[in-house]
Amino acid sequence: MNIQEVVKFDKNGLVPAIVQHADTGQVLMLGYMNPESLDFTLREKKACFWSRSRQTLWLKGETSGHFLNVKEIRIDCDGDALVVKCNPAGPTCHTNETSCFYRRVNADGEVALDGNGVATV
Repeated sequence: MNIQEVVKFDKNGLVPAIVQHADTGQVLMLGYMNPESLDFTLREKKACFWSRSRQTLWLKGETSGHFLNVKEIRIDCDGDALVVKCNPAGPTCHTNETSCFYRRVNADGEVALDGNGVATV
């Protein structure tokens, strides 16, 4: 059975893809894939997404060189979410943080920086 037969794309033709560091398990980012970007990712072993803002394919690292080299893809039990395990070739976030999830929400709801110390907001 092929992944395209199992995955359940939403009404916009997208499936959320959680990117996780293949070695450390750190969550790096969340993106969305359509059938074409998923096929590209499988074929090229580089994470490719659908840019919802630009309405086009987005190969992560295409301009920065910080590609996400895909080691494994997992699909959840409902078929409506992916985990893409990657070895990043540099920081994942456009702020130069290792992960896009560099802000921690404290118990009181305050947001604090908790990354590599590169981002300022």
